[in-house]
Amino acid sequence: MSELELAVEDEPRKPNQSGSLCPAVKAADMIGDKWTLLLMRELFMGANRYNAFQRALPRISPTVLSKRLKQMEEDGLVIKKSIAGEKATEYRLTRCGRELAPLINYMSKWGLRWARRRMNEEDLDVGTFMWDFHRTLNTAELPDGETVFSVSFQGLDAHSKWWLVANGDVVDLCTDDPGKEVDLYISAPLAALAEVWMGDYEVSAAIKDEEIHLTGAAYLMRTATQWFPKSRYADVRPKRFVGEDASA
Repeated sequence: MSELELAVEDEPRKPNQSGSLCPAVKAADMIGDKWTLLLMRELFMGANRYNAFQRALPRISPTVLSKRLKQMEEDGLVIKKSIAGEKATEYRLTRCGRELAPLINYMSKWGLRWARRRMNEEDLDVGTFMWDFHRTLNTAELPDGETVFSVSFQGLDAHSKWWLVANGDVVDLCTDDPGKEVDLYISAPLAALAEVWMGDYEVSAAIKDEEIHLTGAAYLMRTATQWFPKSRYADVRPKRFVGEDASA
């Protein structure tokens, strides 16, 4: 992240000063911040603790995360609850927050359809990607018991190795070797794996083109198209503007 991005993200969220009574303006004042939108997405995906938000959004600073959660609580989007017998707290959606689910869902689809051409390698963060990647693993297609994956990213100096430990419906993401026997090794450039995850590149084609390398259990290699993680929006295709070169 650049110094400019760091400076901007640490600025406090300023309330809209338009003087308008328009409900859309007031709504944008509550949820028009990128971190608020991303935190709402995580809440809808099941995250509810501070450390889970940090893992899902590694680019957000602790200061900004705390500020946004506090503001969301003040705006009535979430409530903060203590957990019996623990020092930790949880954030739970209110009715106000829950009603945003269709909007967040539609904004995600709209963004992939119309803003996809603006995405580039700078939008790829390996930590954020792996968090999404591990929770979209299709565990229903894996064998019973524990299945361990090792994911290596070609060309990355830092955070180039990750492990997924799947057991039933639970998938743990590890940045350190869990010390378990690996069933399948996955090696690929981050961009290629992201293309497959987003539905822009078929798993079978990426393997055939040797963009993705699989090594390990024959069954897992043979059934990769069935269990391989895919974005919930993988079927959303980008639209092109009138006159835009289709080959671009």
